[in-house]
Amino acid sequence: MSKSIDELCINTIRFLSVDAIEKAKSGHPGMPLGAAPMAYVLWDRFLKHNPKNPKWFNRDRFILSAGHGSMLLYSLLYLSGYDLTLEDIKQFRQWGSKTPGHPEYGLTPGVEATTGPLGQGFGMGVGMAMAECFLADRYNKPDFKLVDHYIYAIVSDGDLMEGISTESASLAGKLKLGKLIYLYDCNYISIEGDTRITFVEDVELKFKALGWHVINVKNDGNDIEAIAGAIRIAQLNKEQPSLIIVRTHIGYGSPKQDSPAAHGEPLGEEAVIATKKRFNWPLEPFYVPKEALEHCRKAVDRGKKWEDEWNRLFEKYKKVYPDLAEEFEKAIKGELPKGWDKDLPRYFPEGKKIATRVASGETLNVIAKRVPYLLGGSADLGPSNKTILKGEKDFLDCFNKQVGRNLHFGVREHAMGAAVNGMTLHGGVIPYGATFLVFSDYMREPLRLSALMKVHSIFIFTHDSIGVGEDGPTHQPIEQVMSLRLIPDFTVIRPADANETVVAWKLAMTLKEPVALVLTRQGVPVLDPEKYPIYKGVPYGAYVLKDSIDKPDIILVGTGSEVHLALEASFRLEEKGLNVRVVSMPSWELFFKQPKSYREEVLLSEVPKLAVEAGSCIGWRDIVGDTGDVICLNRFGVSAPGEVVMERLGFNVDNVLNRALKLLEK
Repeated sequence: MSKSIDELCINTIRFLSVDAIEKAKSGHPGMPLGAAPMAYVLWDRFLKHNPKNPKWFNRDRFILSAGHGSMLLYSLLYLSGYDLTLEDIKQFRQWGSKTPGHPEYGLTPGVEATTGPLGQGFGMGVGMAMAECFLADRYNKPDFKLVDHYIYAIVSDGDLMEGISTESASLAGKLKLGKLIYLYDCNYISIEGDTRITFVEDVELKFKALGWHVINVKNDGNDIEAIAGAIRIAQLNKEQPSLIIVRTHIGYGSPKQDSPAAHGEPLGEEAVIATKKRFNWPLEPFYVPKEALEHCRKAVDRGKKWEDEWNRLFEKYKKVYPDLAEEFEKAIKGELPKGWDKDLPRYFPEGKKIATRVASGETLNVIAKRVPYLLGGSADLGPSNKTILKGEKDFLDCFNKQVGRNLHFGVREHAMGAAVNGMTLHGGVIPYGATFLVFSDYMREPLRLSALMKVHSIFIFTHDSIGVGEDGPTHQPIEQVMSLRLIPDFTVIRPADANETVVAWKLAMTLKEPVALVLTRQGVPVLDPEKYPIYKGVPYGAYVLKDSIDKPDIILVGTGSEVHLALEASFRLEEKGLNVRVVSMPSWELFFKQPKSYREEVLLSEVPKLAVEAGSCIGWRDIVGDTGDVICLNRFGVSAPGEVVMERLGFNVDNVLNRALKLLEK
């Protein structure tokens, strides 16, 4: 009977997926046909979750890193009792449906991460395991395993080809993340054909070399007892992440089995009929046997029982450890402790220039003392990015409980970006990751996904312009700030001085969305917070830093270090009898969220505008208009001292002054 019901459920998963893809005339049927057994045995026998409360904190996390196989996940969610109906399954890939072409976090109940770009799910799972380890280390006590769950994923050949997976696997192996268990759907087929035309390394030996525990299920992927046994063995290994290699057949049982044709297109009517006959399955579309549904829906009762047990444990925990319990509740709700922003630095001009990366580091350390679940690190640039938390331990080894708040990602920007997203998705922590701005290109996809998922990931990018100096054009960003601004729902803040940096950090902590702080290497003057409305103005994205008594003849707009050029030029222009307004614009995104009336109040459409930014010119016409002017860069930098590079490429007060006068002459 057990074998019979298992086969019935597995085939239900297969054909719900096939029928939805066929109806949509779009999708990837090959993976659900081949990987349904491993997915079913994981969900039926191991996965600790509550379909009626997908956000229960101590649930196991499951990621379908091979997001093209999304119908496999949707079938599991529907059958297990999540808030997903058969009608939703039928609306696969349609406008407004809860079953999009690739899994999307926040749209479909039970989807833990937005996956699609291969390798991202792999990397985010590593971040989730890091968060689980950190929280367990901080909050678990004898007899109180408050945080105790696994992170599972199904990964594909394509996932493992992507470089991010090797980066992430290397990090996970080093950190000994024993709660991380991945099932590898090894079917040897990609879109262009047999994977052996491009992918010939020995995956087992490779992952062992990376510090992973590898289990090879050598029978075909339909041997659910062998798969179940492998998962049990993986769970017993607390010292290493585990990779379970399962030999599957893409498009299993169909006329297109083991061919690229099963990967990225529907089977077609004739092949669907042939496949259903092969499995002795009714030809009726979307057929769900009552017995299969009842069996899979047992997950609802199991989930309620698990959550109830955990709630009782937490109630006892509250009585024994009330302070930690209160902190833990705030952490998992994403709330900040009372007084978290107390005693933040406040800077005054005293003749000394301060790099905004330095002010960021000082501010970060003050915040971290009051927010114990703020943690993060850098891609081997901590001393330069100023992201090291002083007095805090390093996160080095989960198994041996060397678990601190200073993370070391190594020279792995791509893996870092995905891990930060994974930690955020897991919840209970506020993570940050840092590198030089020019290397943000290495982590473009995680940045994009953070915005698509609308998660509270914080990214710190220092060395923000040609002011980097002697390292030359390879390290001097030109297009990066503007390219970050192109990402929808992604807030970029480039503060002008130390005080704007403090406000930027307050925004980064409270916006509950992805934020990038873009900071200088070089020192910049400090703006007097008693003279200029910095703390009031920065949250608006742009504000009038300095105004004229009468209506301005010209408005100078600056961002980051270039605000000071605009400010100095304004004094020179005033000596010539001109009325000048200076606008600091640390964040385009925040500014364009303001009402049109506020934007007009700041920029005054009828007044000519000159903008100054040591970066790409593209986009600035939206600020200055057709009649305005921009001092910017459409070329790469050069190796020389930073002040020399800035001077020679036109970022000096004289050039701002002369360009302003020419603009007024027009």
